[in-house]
Amino acid sequence: MQQEHQLSDWLPTTNKEVKIRGWDSLDVIIFSGDAYVDHPAFGPAVLGRILESYGLRVAIVPQPNVNDNLQDFEKLGKPNLFFAVTAGAMDSMISNYTASKRQRDKDAYTPNGDKGFRPDYAATVYAKILKEKFPDIPVVLGGIEASLRRVTHYDYWSDQLKPNILTDSNADLLVYGMGEQPLRELVTLLQKGVPFNSIKTIKQTAYLLDEFEKIPKNRNWEDVEIKSHKACLKDKKTFASNFKIIEQESNKVFGRRIIQRVGNTTLVINPPFPTMTEEEIDFAFDLPFTRLPHPKYKKRGPIPAFEMIKFSINIHRGCFGGCSFCTISAHQGKFIASRSKESILKEVDAVTKMPDFKGYLSDIGGPSANMYKMKGKIQSICDKCIAPSCISPVICYNLDTSHKPLTEIYQAVDKHPKVKKSFIGSGIRYDLVVPEFNKNADPKELEEYTEEVMTKHVSGRLKVAPEHTSDSVLKLMRKPSFKYFHQFKNTFDRINKKRKLNLQLIPYFISSHPACDLEDMANLAAETKDMGFQLEQVQGFTPTPMTVATVIYYSGYHPYTLKRTYTPKSKKERDEQHRFFFWYKRENFNWIKNTLQKVQRNDLIEKLLNSGKNSRKDKPQRKHNSDNNRNKKNIKRKENKGIRSNLKRKKNRKRK
Repeated sequence: MQQEHQLSDWLPTTNKEVKIRGWDSLDVIIFSGDAYVDHPAFGPAVLGRILESYGLRVAIVPQPNVNDNLQDFEKLGKPNLFFAVTAGAMDSMISNYTASKRQRDKDAYTPNGDKGFRPDYAATVYAKILKEKFPDIPVVLGGIEASLRRVTHYDYWSDQLKPNILTDSNADLLVYGMGEQPLRELVTLLQKGVPFNSIKTIKQTAYLLDEFEKIPKNRNWEDVEIKSHKACLKDKKTFASNFKIIEQESNKVFGRRIIQRVGNTTLVINPPFPTMTEEEIDFAFDLPFTRLPHPKYKKRGPIPAFEMIKFSINIHRGCFGGCSFCTISAHQGKFIASRSKESILKEVDAVTKMPDFKGYLSDIGGPSANMYKMKGKIQSICDKCIAPSCISPVICYNLDTSHKPLTEIYQAVDKHPKVKKSFIGSGIRYDLVVPEFNKNADPKELEEYTEEVMTKHVSGRLKVAPEHTSDSVLKLMRKPSFKYFHQFKNTFDRINKKRKLNLQLIPYFISSHPACDLEDMANLAAETKDMGFQLEQVQGFTPTPMTVATVIYYSGYHPYTLKRTYTPKSKKERDEQHRFFFWYKRENFNWIKNTLQKVQRNDLIEKLLNSGKNSRKDKPQRKHNSDNNRNKKNIKRKENKGIRSNLKRKKNRKRK
């Protein structure tokens, strides 16, 4: 059994907890938009443990109140080195709002899922307050919100083109991406006595210079200047042209330093660090986490995000997919940093000792479940690469896509005597296990991996993300042709039948993505219906900073070609596209018929609504869905209720 924890096993969150440790001052104080969960899947906790490992005295103020007298920002006093600020594990605007800009009912990173504990633009709000109260203490921004807003960006929720987050927040330094490497260098320099305001050449950081300050020289770096913020405000095409440079430099092994004029200041974004080594990433995961929420939350209810991952294992970082709508590579990078087998099994053992562990691991994965240990065969080729994706439009000939190391990890985990079953909860890149697409790998090995997953690591449903059926939309998304999903489904169905598994395949799809029109959505509905699906894992495209799709959404131009690209933007357009996902709902029948008649697609009316003699005969049958079944039950209940009411009235008449 896991040992009982003391309050001092967590990073202190109050003065009382600081005194328990016998400290008379703090070196770093972290302000976070998340509740404090001391677990390697929660960025603020990782940041705190990393800083602690460097010998610093670290405290954390989770979800400080910004609606009172702001005492949460003063209660721990001034740190000796700096304040660290993060909005949390998600951009606060995505955490607070849906794709239709409605406020969310729940916040997964707050006890009981309560909303209202994280302000909009949290990183900016926290940093501004700290700079007003403690102008002489440096503020360092980090986390995904800071990463994605490190340069001129479009903000969907305010419908504005905003400058970098340093300009808005008044913070002194920004750490983008995974913070372990830049923080190590920052702390090393500060401990040597180097003044904070003179630290300008740490990789993976960004800062602002006043108009009279010179850009520090670095013989090892090349510079590239992008168009100014003012120029971007004047011309959307100029803004779009910037993004190609930003994305390419962010995904190089040896990126250039990016320079941008912002009013009377100059933004300097230093190149990224090389991908973390196995030893470096193991170090981060092997730190002394309690793996539990802070005891202060016991009476407030469970934290949904923690409940979801408490029995999961993250085995790597990064994603080389480079999807146009995804922010993973902008934050974690496209090169994969994989943990060692020993580190993974050590964490598995720690999880099995948790008091409420029942033998089931909810996930062994990463941003994409099946990219573990995948990297370039010849590193010198990767060193020169500027492509934002290693698998679009085709898989790079230099990419090692073997699934053997991953299969071995699954098998090693399942040998643990306390593990009854391990699931793969994070999304699998199905295209990587289709031999016709992944020509770098041995087809037999891909078949073995797919069968391993289906027979031992799925709980009834396997979720994958084809995202769309239109090849033109998929090309812009940097996703493979939908024909490969058909091929994957054939393999899935064959193994399902062969092993008598009775599993379901659950595909994810997106509506209203750039390049997608109403006819594309109608085709999507028809093709997925023909395959036997009634879709449930669907969402509308949400523009987020630092993605190709968002640049197109705002500007109307593709940043790589500077050609005009259609994007559905109005509420009417977006709602109509989304409605095609639910062709099977009776209330949509007339609308679908009228809409498709306008574009002269009677063939799709026939496919979707099965008008005439074949009306609705080939309706997909699914085990778990069913709106139609529920509707029928409701109708039957109403009919029965009506019959009972009529009988009751007849009896009453007879009595009279």
